[in-house]
Amino acid sequence: MVTVTVSDCLPVTEDVAWVPVDDPTAAGRARRIATALADRLGFTEQRTAEIGIVVTELATNLDRHARHGTLVVRSVRATTHAAVEVVAADLGPGIGDPAAAIADGHSTAGTLGVGLGAVHRLSDTVTVFSEPGSGTVVTARFQPAGADLAGDDAAGMTRPITGEEVCGDAYAVMRANGRLRLMMCDGSGHGPLAASAAQEAVRVFCERPADEPPEQVLAAIHAALRSSRGGAVAVADLAPAEGRVRFAGLGNIAASVVLGDRKQGMISVPGIAGYQARTIRAFDHELPAGAAVVLHSDGLTEKWRPAQWTALFDSTPLVIAAALVRDAGVRNDDAGVLVGKPRP
Repeated sequence: MVTVTVSDCLPVTEDVAWVPVDDPTAAGRARRIATALADRLGFTEQRTAEIGIVVTELATNLDRHARHGTLVVRSVRATTHAAVEVVAADLGPGIGDPAAAIADGHSTAGTLGVGLGAVHRLSDTVTVFSEPGSGTVVTARFQPAGADLAGDDAAGMTRPITGEEVCGDAYAVMRANGRLRLMMCDGSGHGPLAASAAQEAVRVFCERPADEPPEQVLAAIHAALRSSRGGAVAVADLAPAEGRVRFAGLGNIAASVVLGDRKQGMISVPGIAGYQARTIRAFDHELPAGAAVVLHSDGLTEKWRPAQWTALFDSTPLVIAAALVRDAGVRNDDAGVLVGKPRP
């Protein structure tokens, strides 16, 4: 049996704040949140100021050129290093040529491209996904000099229900033995008690042996949640070398394998982790090269289809997660999504 080390579940990402960009004051609000986070994480004064510039540019563009814009400020923590991550998403006019939009001096009236040159210059990594008429997602990461925070093969996002400060959905990722393991928990209800249950699921998941079958991991989480509100939980073990994903789900976590326009659902069994589980089973599914695995709570509708977007699933896991929350998320529930794309 292979023992899990702390690094197997790192880096850990936290969605620090969701900032709706619905008026010009939102840019200042987002900048203050991002620079305060950078300061807490130990960034230099100059780098903190540069993060503030990028956030201001993104939020200002959302206000001027987009509809239903949102800016998410995130922390990404490893053992000795931490990064600041920013996600800007909207339902605006989109950008016809994202590559040209990130060039300094490029400006097209009515699009989000204005100012992306500064975002590109000042960020360590930037990804822009846009489809004309359907909106844009921009992700930017800032990390300490010399740091290399792994994690571009999986990413998730969580958004609390309107009116709550904490989200009852949580996820975790484990990387070990050439495999990628994903866990999503939707704590029952909303607010702090739901969040506490979901975080307990994260803790147990990260403490289990790396080669333990997903159904046994799920059974351990089920036992640990008996003193909590419980919730829906799913564990997916991606083995790209074998072309297989083994999936165990309990409750209403939606799960699918996506390749091109094909979305193949994976099977969960009825129940509530911590309360009711007549049986816990795992099922094997094909994992073609280049496919993505998506897990999400019922805070996202299951009606989304890959064909809604031209090339979304060719992008990064974080961009995919952000677009799914934007386009399939519902506001009257916590929303959580986790996307895994094993490296070729």
